[in-house]
Amino acid sequence: MPELPDVVVYVDALRQRILGRVLKRVNIRTPFLLRSVEPPVEAAHGKAVREVRRVGKRIAIGLEDDLWLVIHLMIAGRLHWHAAIAGAKAAKTGSKNVLAVFEFDSGTLVLTEAGSERRAALHAAAGEEGLNGLHAGGLEVLEADAQAFATALTSANHTLKRSLTDPHLFSGIGNAYSDEILHRARLSPVALTHRLTADEIARLYQATREVLVEWVDRLRADAGDGFPEKVTAFRDGMAVHGRYGQPCPRCGARIQRIRYASNETNYCAPCQTGGKLLADRALSRLLRQDWPRTLEELEALKKR
Repeated sequence: MPELPDVVVYVDALRQRILGRVLKRVNIRTPFLLRSVEPPVEAAHGKAVREVRRVGKRIAIGLEDDLWLVIHLMIAGRLHWHAAIAGAKAAKTGSKNVLAVFEFDSGTLVLTEAGSERRAALHAAAGEEGLNGLHAGGLEVLEADAQAFATALTSANHTLKRSLTDPHLFSGIGNAYSDEILHRARLSPVALTHRLTADEIARLYQATREVLVEWVDRLRADAGDGFPEKVTAFRDGMAVHGRYGQPCPRCGARIQRIRYASNETNYCAPCQTGGKLLADRALSRLLRQDWPRTLEELEALKKR
């Protein structure tokens, strides 16, 4: 799922291409995409774009008359831009993965979603009140001080992984960057927020800001003046996310994982859990009392 750094770069690219331009029409290809009734999407036709902003993991396009079109890409949604060039053929938008086509006088924005599940969403909202109704209310860490961060973090007693990815607590952080943040902070993904020391909370705050800023800068540099087309949760240069079985860039130990449903948490045992292996639900149910507790036990088990 595109998270804060990815969405920021999408917003940057859209501002360059559609700010001040007219949205001629929106062509929705699947009825499952539109999640609102009032105002009608057709009300956006013929209106100029006044603002593009990030709302959590959503991209909000603000038009004349205080109308907003808000796109949530979810896991597999992606955006593609085709600039309007005099004499050129219209962009091909016939793929079955195309969910919507936004036709501007400067070009065409295409929303696609890979796979068969349709999770991406489009809302039309009226005014700031309507836009704010789509925001889960999580803290914007890059705009918050350490005290506000600590207050949000300890407002409920959850694991760090759950807290960082809860949009009601923190805005824009998901599975990928929470792994990177926790590795940077040297904290376990299953540590409980109410058991953290003041020093650990301070480390987590610093790590969260560092990781998000670093990846925004890296993705901006990668995109340059182009439109971001290689948006993925698995990036070269990530420390742990998506790197199961590969060496930790800090200590060299193999990256471990916890799998649940369709998600996976990656971590380094020596760096984050004092060398202890966290129970993977699928394997620990299978192995029961034979579940290895340390990296050494895991390696010995593999050699049997």
